[in-house]
Amino acid sequence: MAEIAVSSALDKLLPLIADEANLLRGISKEFADIKKELEYIQAFLKDADRKAAAEGDNTDDRIKIWVKELREASFSIEDVIDEYMILVEQQPRDPGCATSLCKVIHFIKTLMPRRQIASKIKQAKSSVHGIKQRGVDYHFLIHSSLQLGPSRYRGSHNNVQWHDPRMHSRYLDEAEVVGLEDTRDELIGWLVEGPAERTVISVVGMGGLGKTTLAGRVFNNQKVISHFDYHAWITVSQSYTVEGLMRNLLKNLCKEKMGDLLEGISEMDRDSLIDEVRNHLKQKRYVVIFDDVWSVELWGQIENAMFDNNNGSRILVTTRMEGVVNSCKKSPSDQVHKLEPLTKQESMELFCKMAFRCHNNGRCPEELKKISTDFVEKCKGLPLAIVAIASLLSGKEKTPFEWEKIRRSLSSEMDKNPHLIGIAKILGFSYDDLPHYLKSCLLYFGVYPENYEVKSKRLFRQWIAEGFVKDEEGKTLEDVAEQYLTELIGTNLVQVSSFTTDGKAKSCRVHDLIHDMILRKFKDLSFCQHISKKDESMSSGMVRRLSIETISNDLMGSSKSLHARSLLIFADENEAWNTNFVQRIPTKYKLLKVFDFEDGPSHYISIHENWGNLAHLKYLNLRNSNMPSLKFIGKLQNLETLDIRNTSIKKLPKEIRKLRKLRHLLGDDMKLFQLKNCLGGLTSLQTLRHVKLTMENDDGVELIRELGKLKQLRNFCLTGVREEQGSALCSSISEMTNLEKLRIESYGVQVIDLPFISSLPMLRKLSLFGKLKKLPEWVPQLQNLVKLSLEYSELTNDPLKSLQNMPYLLFLGMYKAYKGESLYFEDGGFQQLRELSLGGLRNLESIIIDKGALHSLKKLKFWGIRKLKKVPPGIQHLKKLEVLDIRNMPYEFNECIAPDGGPEHPIIQHVGLVEITTDFAQTRIISHLSTH
Repeated sequence: MAEIAVSSALDKLLPLIADEANLLRGISKEFADIKKELEYIQAFLKDADRKAAAEGDNTDDRIKIWVKELREASFSIEDVIDEYMILVEQQPRDPGCATSLCKVIHFIKTLMPRRQIASKIKQAKSSVHGIKQRGVDYHFLIHSSLQLGPSRYRGSHNNVQWHDPRMHSRYLDEAEVVGLEDTRDELIGWLVEGPAERTVISVVGMGGLGKTTLAGRVFNNQKVISHFDYHAWITVSQSYTVEGLMRNLLKNLCKEKMGDLLEGISEMDRDSLIDEVRNHLKQKRYVVIFDDVWSVELWGQIENAMFDNNNGSRILVTTRMEGVVNSCKKSPSDQVHKLEPLTKQESMELFCKMAFRCHNNGRCPEELKKISTDFVEKCKGLPLAIVAIASLLSGKEKTPFEWEKIRRSLSSEMDKNPHLIGIAKILGFSYDDLPHYLKSCLLYFGVYPENYEVKSKRLFRQWIAEGFVKDEEGKTLEDVAEQYLTELIGTNLVQVSSFTTDGKAKSCRVHDLIHDMILRKFKDLSFCQHISKKDESMSSGMVRRLSIETISNDLMGSSKSLHARSLLIFADENEAWNTNFVQRIPTKYKLLKVFDFEDGPSHYISIHENWGNLAHLKYLNLRNSNMPSLKFIGKLQNLETLDIRNTSIKKLPKEIRKLRKLRHLLGDDMKLFQLKNCLGGLTSLQTLRHVKLTMENDDGVELIRELGKLKQLRNFCLTGVREEQGSALCSSISEMTNLEKLRIESYGVQVIDLPFISSLPMLRKLSLFGKLKKLPEWVPQLQNLVKLSLEYSELTNDPLKSLQNMPYLLFLGMYKAYKGESLYFEDGGFQQLRELSLGGLRNLESIIIDKGALHSLKKLKFWGIRKLKKVPPGIQHLKKLEVLDIRNMPYEFNECIAPDGGPEHPIIQHVGLVEITTDFAQTRIISHLSTH
């Protein structure tokens, strides 16, 4: 009877399905039409932006409104396209679903979404038609030369010649130090000489003069480093909190002395934090830089924390505000330096250094001297403006004709207000001159707070999720993203904050003036909306990205934010966040592609099944959150990046096998035992860190074999490896021919046995943590390796002989890696090595360094080698050695190089910085060279 009832129901439904099919038959064609329309609109908008940049403030306001309207229409079309693609991906692919019943069930299930999409496509087409008509009515499409439509659109190309940024001697911070040498020496004198009482030194000047650059050169000067026990750099900016500054200062102090961070620091109130800072500084001579201070109240708020121990401690403040200087100068010993613009001669020197760095040996050709002088005069001595315009010109043809075109574009704008409008226009012109594919990448730095240092890999993954990075044959999207960043760094619009071992940008930031310029662009391009305490209101128009530092009622109720495709949360640690907001994310922001909670209020995030609603999500960063589980993860089938580091999530659900597009999976000690029969299906994975092998009533071999199917892996970390798994692990790793970074860990008495891994031609960084029977023979054959770390290896044979001829090795670290009594660095060995770290070698009594070994070494570190009583003979041959870092070494070792009579002291006199740290966390710094 049941079968008859079902059959009867089907008979009644099928005619309805046929009618509905006829009604929706045209949706595929409508979709194709609207997709093509979007391509034309986007091409048109590129041209419109280019023309708006050329016209500057002369652009007709009506055209601006009309272009903004068209831009928002393009956003709506993008949304419809994405919703349609999700619906297509949900079509049943199981051959068993060919029955009429299965079809009916799927049809009923998707009926409403299909109707909604059909309606949205119709609305989008109608909206675009209306916008086009207004363009015709107001003659925008005729007189503005902005033509729209398949028959009338004229594409344009930005024929910019870009110099290769690798030609630089190194990347620049804000500018080369030109004209600041005397000021730098004066500030160094104020810091290391003068009265015993604590002194505040203020550096004041307008934005772009190089205050931060100057302070950085002083802070990193060897004489300053050697003079003080504690050194800390705190960036303040406009949105600081006293609690935040004190926490950052404590973290700096603990990190510098390798100490553990205080427990409960995140819960401490202001008074407790100030007390802790005072306790840390009591007996120490310290220097603290407070960079970019805007508030006249700051010094009064933190003065008590800066303990005056009459030991020559110093505070250095950089600011644009004269009022800040006045509030800090309370003692006759306090000093003020007002930073002035560069002289004409200094300005020209800096300009030529940047504009002709790869041309004519850095000298200005005769035919360009006059026009170069014009450019320099327009910059009014501002280093940032000089660097911006010179960097722009360095990528152009070195002809008067080409340079004159640029001068005419800039001249009128720079004359209006050379100190404020001028520099903004110069920076804006540098942005306008970027290739289109770099513009969105630069704008993305504005999504982060001012002065935020963002990790490059985090940025790459977000750019890719946003769709900014385009495919290039033979390269991964990550490779292309890295290329984009390198180009941006080469324009000096982006600064490198830290470098990797092999000289790549590890983290980066933009200058605050460039950040301001980006925020102005946000409004014109509807790129992003910042919600902060300074501005909690939502702007008019559609919101495409949200960067949230505070939750406002305006945000909670705004319908404009529903179109947001990216959501990044930056918690204000003193604000009570609205828990409802976080819980409503999956329902309020269903179209999200990027959700980054790394800097969010971790104690508020909660889990609901409706997180599976975020079907468009490509990038999910829950790092540092309290997210308890990932039950919903199987529904996020477009996900490319999942970051769950520093969370309680260790066991991943089996549903993760559905994420066929997943490229980066990052966690801590993740247990993947339940995926042993399906992990190999995640064939797009490039990053997998950190996987922990556990017994789970299994030898783990099946899981290891599954790992061998991940042939696209580039970054892999596996922990808990056991000796009997070595053969299977060798086979799997040998299949990962794209590996660039590999870390293998074992624990306790377990041995890492990896005897026969075949060639890994792309491997750059290798770390082996655990006991080795011997150094694997394949390690010295890694021709492209730049970094090698051996920890707890307990090798009985000196590994140096087999490693010394590796052609590109830049870093070698050995901690408890060797049980022998001596190490021998032979003549001609380790020619490229720049950093060597040796620690915990409990039997080591001697190190011999031949003349001609370690030719390029810049940093040498010894720590915890209890039987090494003397500095290695031959250290005097290391002519390029800049830093000798000695930690927890025997008393005899330290005394033999003491400046006051140590017998071996002469052989280290050429080293710029010698730092000695004892078991009692006491540091003595011996500086022989007062290099700047």
